[in-house]
Amino acid sequence: MKSRMPVVVPVILLLSIFVLWGCPKMFEETSAPESTQEAAPAEAPKEEPKVEQKAEPVKEEAKPEAPKEETKERAATAETGLQPIYFDFDKSFVRDDAKAVMKANAEWLKANPKVKVKIEGNCDERGTKEYNQALGQRRATSAKKYLADMGISAKRISLISYGKEKPVCTESTEACWQKNRRDDFVATE
Repeated sequence: MKSRMPVVVPVILLLSIFVLWGCPKMFEETSAPESTQEAAPAEAPKEEPKVEQKAEPVKEEAKPEAPKEETKERAATAETGLQPIYFDFDKSFVRDDAKAVMKANAEWLKANPKVKVKIEGNCDERGTKEYNQALGQRRATSAKKYLADMGISAKRISLISYGKEKPVCTESTEACWQKNRRDDFVATE
């Protein structure tokens, strides 16, 4: 009887490849972008006095609305005073000018121990989608570590990377790119 070795080895190798290919990748709490819609503004627009019109009403353009949960979170964040921090190009460390903002965010979270926070990592439009997803994740992780070092429980902090999917500015200028290289802090419950 011939040896089964020439058949068994390739079969085992092939099964090993499929098993390893199907194994989940280990990442810290993250997910793909929930939507590609722009975030609601942090401040509510001021209401103008109502003036009665006798002419035909003008049809308003339909605007894409953010999901109710996201809108609720954004409104809560605006009320809380949690502020975003900004990053240098292709960097994920907390800059010196962002440390005061991080301290204020940590103080607010200490004063409100039941509130959880979601850190949203964002990037400018330059670079591939995959690269910016990873960079946004590193930025959110860096902010989480900074908050944890200031005494905020890591269990209260969740992370998500939007990469370049949620810009606040769409011009291709350095000033605009700087606004998009940020971590947003969203209060959740």
